[in-house]
Amino acid sequence: MIFRKDIFVLDSHINQDLNILSQFIIFIISYLSNVFSSIAGGGAGLIQLPALILFGIPYYKALAVHKIATVALGIGGSIRNHKNIEKNYLVVFQLIIFGIPGVILGTFIVSLISDEYLYLLLAIFTILLGYYSFIKPNLGLISIQKKIGPYTYIKFNVLAFIIGILNGSISSGTGLLVTILLIQTFGLDFLTSISITFLTVGIFWNAAGAIALSKIGSLPLNIISILILGSFLGGFSGAHLSNLKGNKFIKKLFTCLCFLIGLTLIFKLFNLY
Repeated sequence: MIFRKDIFVLDSHINQDLNILSQFIIFIISYLSNVFSSIAGGGAGLIQLPALILFGIPYYKALAVHKIATVALGIGGSIRNHKNIEKNYLVVFQLIIFGIPGVILGTFIVSLISDEYLYLLLAIFTILLGYYSFIKPNLGLISIQKKIGPYTYIKFNVLAFIIGILNGSISSGTGLLVTILLIQTFGLDFLTSISITFLTVGIFWNAAGAIALSKIGSLPLNIISILILGSFLGGFSGAHLSNLKGNKFIKKLFTCLCFLIGLTLIFKLFNLY
């Protein structure tokens, strides 16, 4: 099955040796990781991406498959949380316009920069985010009206571009960076910020990254189908839970995931040597 000649070749024969049990395990991993991701605003790649590699899919193909599936996460979460984006369409537009070029650049530089530097950079950022969220008890619990000037918008767009680079190269945890960037820059609460992250990072950034990774060739159709289903259902379920539980619950899970992702990336870094 072919999307386009110059984009993806979906091969139903790749990894066809995975038995029904293995495919079911992949579905459960996908569903649960995306439930947590949709509540906290990111982190699905921490579980889903290594799991794909563990089942024998090469890194670049696993990254492309993960990005395709994460578009389904974004769609599932956006369907449930679309009302939370009202009055923030300008912010959404900026994240798309300035983030996507970074994502595309990241897919190209990932092969030029050693993995250990990328993992270390993201690990430091996520641990600092977790610490910052921990010492700021009221962070993201309520929306705060902030006076936004031209410099703030410029800084926001530059940071969106940089996070986009990390998204295109590592993927794991960058949704968390965008979520905290929205809270810190515009004074939004967690629920609103995560809803924006679903739409921008989940759908647009990951779709752009998946297309940019087209050079990798054939992708496993059976695995993509399983992950799309798990990601969509996980995204919708997690978004529903976040609306029920509210900002305090989201903040706690966000803080825990930041520490978990940072420490996991450091552990992975030591395993590279």
